[in-house]
Amino acid sequence: MVTDAPPPEGGTDTSPAQPTTESFVEVQESAEFGELRRAHRSFAFPLTIAFIAWYLLYVLLSNYAGGFMGTRVFGNINVALVLGLGQFATTFLIAWFYSRHAAERLDPRAEAIKSRMESRMESRTQSGTETGAEVDA
Repeated sequence: MVTDAPPPEGGTDTSPAQPTTESFVEVQESAEFGELRRAHRSFAFPLTIAFIAWYLLYVLLSNYAGGFMGTRVFGNINVALVLGLGQFATTFLIAWFYSRHAAERLDPRAEAIKSRMESRMESRTQSGTETGAEVDA
């Protein structure tokens, strides 16, 4: 799609300065980013493994323990239905736990990293050392 809008007056780029690849690598290698990654992984990986194990248990019981899964708990409600509904409940519970974890532990750290990176970009842009296309001499 071609636009009919003319280029900006003066031909200067009015978009905000973008971080360089080196800036991202520097942040990625920082201890603070390592702590953020560790905080995420220490929560996400164990819960993911636990949920997959719980789901596979449900599938295996459904396939190989039909008698047990067909056991009535009360009325027409059997073990399979209770465990199946438990899968849904577990999914929402994990999502709720993760949102709390992210809000309390991940988001503040990520925001601090982002703010620090943005302030570095502003200071480099103001001092004229970063134009978006640095050339190594």
